[in-house]
Amino acid sequence: MRLRRILSLDGGGIRGLVTCRWLTGVDRALASAGKPTIPQSFDLLAGSSIGGLIACGLALGHPPEELAELYRARRHDIFPGMARRLWSRTTRFFVDGPSAPRYDGRGLEAVLADVFGDARLGDCRVPTLVPSYDTVSRKPVIFKSFKPEHADLRVRDVCRATAAAPAYFPAHPLRVEGHDCALIDGGVVANNPTACAIAEALRRDDNVDCTRDLVVASVGSGERTRPIDVRAAREWGALEWALPIIDVLFDGNAESVDYIAQYVVGDAYFRLQAPLTIGLDDLDDVSDTNIAALESLAGGHLAQPATQALLAELARRL
Repeated sequence: MRLRRILSLDGGGIRGLVTCRWLTGVDRALASAGKPTIPQSFDLLAGSSIGGLIACGLALGHPPEELAELYRARRHDIFPGMARRLWSRTTRFFVDGPSAPRYDGRGLEAVLADVFGDARLGDCRVPTLVPSYDTVSRKPVIFKSFKPEHADLRVRDVCRATAAAPAYFPAHPLRVEGHDCALIDGGVVANNPTACAIAEALRRDDNVDCTRDLVVASVGSGERTRPIDVRAAREWGALEWALPIIDVLFDGNAESVDYIAQYVVGDAYFRLQAPLTIGLDDLDDVSDTNIAALESLAGGHLAQPATQALLAELARRL
């Protein structure tokens, strides 16, 4: 199995809507070049967190715009508003204590069940890779649709695991390869799973020359720009850092992978990413105002001549 054309999708919560819009742009560029659209134009799909949900959706035949519409329509189920959160937290108080995750995960699980049903990871039409992290063994778990031990896992369980952002959703219990795991967000391991995908390509084919044989499309969900000033960074303790540290860790590992991939793959590495303005970067801001702002950001970036040139060159290389 040769895995030389890679599509990698970052995490980002509700900002997965941006990822879907940019993937629609990739599809259009491929169609304009007379190439098959996603996923037929790629040998391997990789995704972390919301990117994992999108990757699995693509691999099972859901086009990017259909997935975008799903997030628009079901965003309040995935990230319930204040009233539902308070009721959920009240009912969980005696079981989970006062510091329970922000969301109970039931809405996310209902959406995943509706979208994926009982589909198995082995049903993916294109090899698909999805990272998560097991807090029991303290090791990454890299789900692979082409790994026999993972083929019978339900897609909805894999997606629930990779999207279990600490402090936002509870860990997902799942038995994997004979071990009972407590799985949390794939962003802890690789919010940008490009390096995992490249490593898998190299493992599968000893003759791969990264700078000659690979073509890698890496799609972000918007780059945070909201600063944490010097005073806050020096004075914050555990309570103040509780949520911001998740964003910092996710951003840091995504940017480091981007840096590595640029040098490993060279000019066959194509990264779709754009800075977020203040107010657009929360993982769970599903307000109409923010959704409109994310749509505007995604559309504006796609419309730029530099982005159009990048997509045209990507389509040519694939």
